[in-house]
Amino acid sequence: MTTALPRTRVITQHRFGGPEVLEIEERERPVAGPGEVLLRVRAVGVNAVDRLVRSGTAPLFGEPPFVLGNDVSGVVEAAGAGVTRFRPGDEVFGKVLGGGYAEHVAAPADHFAAKPSTLDHVHAAGAPTATLTAWQALIDLARVGPGTRVLVHAAGGGVGHAAVQIAKAEGAYVVGTARVDKHEFLRDLGVDEPVDHTATDFATAVRDMDVALDLIGGDYGPRTLNTLRPGGLLVSALPGDTGLSAEDVEARGLRFAVVRVEPSGMRLAKIASLLAGGRVRIHVDAVLPFAEAAKAHELGEAGHTKGKIVLSLPE
Repeated sequence: MTTALPRTRVITQHRFGGPEVLEIEERERPVAGPGEVLLRVRAVGVNAVDRLVRSGTAPLFGEPPFVLGNDVSGVVEAAGAGVTRFRPGDEVFGKVLGGGYAEHVAAPADHFAAKPSTLDHVHAAGAPTATLTAWQALIDLARVGPGTRVLVHAAGGGVGHAAVQIAKAEGAYVVGTARVDKHEFLRDLGVDEPVDHTATDFATAVRDMDVALDLIGGDYGPRTLNTLRPGGLLVSALPGDTGLSAEDVEARGLRFAVVRVEPSGMRLAKIASLLAGGRVRIHVDAVLPFAEAAKAHELGEAGHTKGKIVLSLPE
């Protein structure tokens, strides 16, 4: 008699399109290979890039079918050969390269860090991509420190609200752009100077920035150059939509870099200490059941989210 293999549920899609293309399927449960852990997922972070991949705007995974999702938090069920950092029962969170919309995920152990005990799985799942993008942009690339003047666009969003807090934790002065209805939220995060980009031209209102983080793309890049002081650095988190070239920036006596966020358990461990101490707080605007991924995408596309949207899975 053939023994049935363990099964798991995933949210997948078989064509590009709107949120309605997302559907639940049952599949064979993955196993932890060498250097990997098998995670029983408790929560999944929903990111803007998920919507771009789903629609085909950013076909990072090629043609469907595939499983979206980069940010997960859960409990280690098994550790593959060579894994010494984690063992079954450990609570971890991390960034994976797709496949996160699932009840079980197998991924390299070095993508994960121990989840702070002060953080529940929902808030931990909202952290990886947002905080890693901010960290790699502001700490690794920009070397932000005490007194650095930092401009963060879309400061009330997932990456933006993390970037604001990481910059403040390093002692920076932070200007953040967002609609006026998010300004109280920004001040609570520590923003020194909120700017309503719908009522004010930030390109003329903001001056003498050392660093600017562009999380919007399009014409925001070229316009943001006007806010920088000589030698200032513009970091774009939109590799395919920066709106300018390094040559254009250098011709104006400024610097330019693109952050391509990578999984990193080592960096997440450092970020975990900020999360544990409350110096960085992940704001979760909405928590939906795992089966309602399509609704989560609809909420994200409405553009009114503060912080993160997270899918929760039962224990």
